[in-house]
Amino acid sequence: MLNRRELIKNVVLLAAMTKFAAPKGSKECRPVKKFKIGACDWSIGKDSDPGAFQVARAIGLDGIMVNMGSLENDLHLRQPDLQEVYLKESARTGISISSLALGELNNTPFKSDPRTEQWVSDSIDVAHQLHVPVILLAFFSSNDLRGDQAGKNEVIRRLRKLAPKAEQLGVTLGIESYLNAAEHLEIIEKVGSNQVKAYVDFRNMADAGYDVLREVKQLGKDNICELHIKENGFLLGEGSIDWRRIFETLYQMNYYGDGWMQIEWSMPNMADTVDSYRHNLRFLQELFAKQPA
Repeated sequence: MLNRRELIKNVVLLAAMTKFAAPKGSKECRPVKKFKIGACDWSIGKDSDPGAFQVARAIGLDGIMVNMGSLENDLHLRQPDLQEVYLKESARTGISISSLALGELNNTPFKSDPRTEQWVSDSIDVAHQLHVPVILLAFFSSNDLRGDQAGKNEVIRRLRKLAPKAEQLGVTLGIESYLNAAEHLEIIEKVGSNQVKAYVDFRNMADAGYDVLREVKQLGKDNICELHIKENGFLLGEGSIDWRRIFETLYQMNYYGDGWMQIEWSMPNMADTVDSYRHNLRFLQELFAKQPA
């Protein structure tokens, strides 16, 4: 029978053997985490509408990404009463509020409109109240940053001011744009906060003419907060994106982010939303259930 000293020695030896049993980066020692799958509320016909929970449940999703609202309704998710409605609907349906989005920034640019700095600040408070880890900041249309160094400089200045609050409340601000990986990294590095990251949309990368896999690798797993999965006008698996190679790349990077991926705009014109998103959900579940060789 082992005495106490021999037992401790054997435990330490076993721990050391376990630590060095597989080479770094091998599948044996790489943690495999299951992603949760949600959808953007605007892409299932319920933009900034609590009715999105019921549609998401009909599809079988884990959660929804919620738009903060519009200029017309004064970003109504800032209202405590509406926040309570969302929390109750989430509890009733079992569908999580996975993340928030400030889509109105596409029309009222964060890079130039003075109102938007307060909007982002308020959205951090809302995310905290709803227990949400990520806010997507949209940089398209009027807020596009391509070829706009002055706009990028102003975004950096504003994010520097907002980052301490995001850090204090544990909320990540995700930049979604048509910028390339190097430009996203420039903004992230100049802001200098772990709570400012890139929000990755593979379809956007491809449409902008980038090498999707190279861009994702260049960003690195620690600079990506969440994922949009979409094929504009097509069901997932029926468009031009090679989702198998993307999954293998994410797997090799050991990417997990906040644990969520959101389906967006992945259905043919005039197709049924629930049926289309059920197909998309099954596609992702099957894809991410298979570990690459």
